[in-house]
Amino acid sequence: MSLDDLPPLPTGDLMKGDRVATPMYEDPAIFEAEMEKIFGRVWVWVGHVSEVPGKGSFKLSWVGTQPVIISRDRKGELHVLVNRCRHRAASVCEIKKGKTSSFQCPYHGWGYGLDGSLRAIPYAEGYAADFDKSEYGLKKLRVEVFEGLIFASFNADVEPLEEFLGNAKPWIRLFMKQGGGFPVRTLGEHQFKVPMNWKIQLENTTDAYHFPIVHKSFLQSLDGEANETFSFMDDDDGYVEDLGNGHSVMVMMPELIDLDADPDAPIPERFRDLAETLRKDYDEAQVKRIVRAVGGCGFNLNLFPNAACSLSFFRILRPVSVHETEIRHIAIGMEGGPEAANQMRMRLHEHFQGPMGFGSPDDAEVWERVQRGSAGAGDVDVMVNRGLGLEKDSGNGLPVGDISAETGMRSAYKMWKKVMEQ
Repeated sequence: MSLDDLPPLPTGDLMKGDRVATPMYEDPAIFEAEMEKIFGRVWVWVGHVSEVPGKGSFKLSWVGTQPVIISRDRKGELHVLVNRCRHRAASVCEIKKGKTSSFQCPYHGWGYGLDGSLRAIPYAEGYAADFDKSEYGLKKLRVEVFEGLIFASFNADVEPLEEFLGNAKPWIRLFMKQGGGFPVRTLGEHQFKVPMNWKIQLENTTDAYHFPIVHKSFLQSLDGEANETFSFMDDDDGYVEDLGNGHSVMVMMPELIDLDADPDAPIPERFRDLAETLRKDYDEAQVKRIVRAVGGCGFNLNLFPNAACSLSFFRILRPVSVHETEIRHIAIGMEGGPEAANQMRMRLHEHFQGPMGFGSPDDAEVWERVQRGSAGAGDVDVMVNRGLGLEKDSGNGLPVGDISAETGMRSAYKMWKKVMEQ
């Protein structure tokens, strides 16, 4: 079905500014329309450049429900290709990441270059002389990169990526300071599926209101100093800002917005041992910069429709079906940086995001319960009105709410409505 064939959706009845209609979580027809109109039309996060570091590197990813391959050709150029043979639709790659010189369909042996071009067909004499291989390469998406983040779109006429990111760009640059003077790279990831609609997770990364309730066990696991750092709901300095185009930022620890802003800040107690290890190879200024980077930044940045730069990791959502979503929590570290620092980053990641951590299981439980509860009383709306009427102007003509405001959710749904009505 093409975009022109999709029936109009009653978006005004579904997204009402401060309320979201229950069918937004439950209706398969809405989900299918979202895959076409949102994930088939806008820029979607597919990976990080460190995942495809050199010529011949590749990584499997997704754009909505469609499987894609991120590849780097012999010239070092990036490509995002639909993982589907042009002959009989079999996937041409099933290895999650690696290095190769080509892709080959396992069914009939059609071979493709790293740029997606069709290079070889077994028993080519079975095709007429006018069969043109140049017309049967893997379907290619438009690709652009910003600060190492790789985005792709099925829409050849999509606006330039930097225009789409808009007010989110400075925040991405701030987030990438977590390299501590080294390039940022991905370290490892925790991947899992939750029986929920993808928009439930889209809401969560900009929701500070739940933190002291859902993550009580995490807060109890911290020492006094760290507990105070994460007690942002008791602090009047935090805020949530609408950045436009569905993006938003939730600032929980304003003192950690810019990791380079206070180089003389004391080293937290929990990082004292790490600092002593680093002093064997680095001067004091470098030690402080690396340690500050290890602790992560003080905000969550939501990038519509599927990515978040969250404190110290990437959180990526993938819609699977109307009632199922895959989540990737990707740890980030320092390319060429001290091993001790990267190990500490992984331990911090495991503490909250990992499969045995305190955060992910609790989050997944409430996400599932939201989906389960939405099956009841379908005429009752979901409320996203916290902070409405109390917001201020950011200076960009966009609203800013306090740390518990649902400003970011309203931003995402405003963009949802705009794209779905196009």
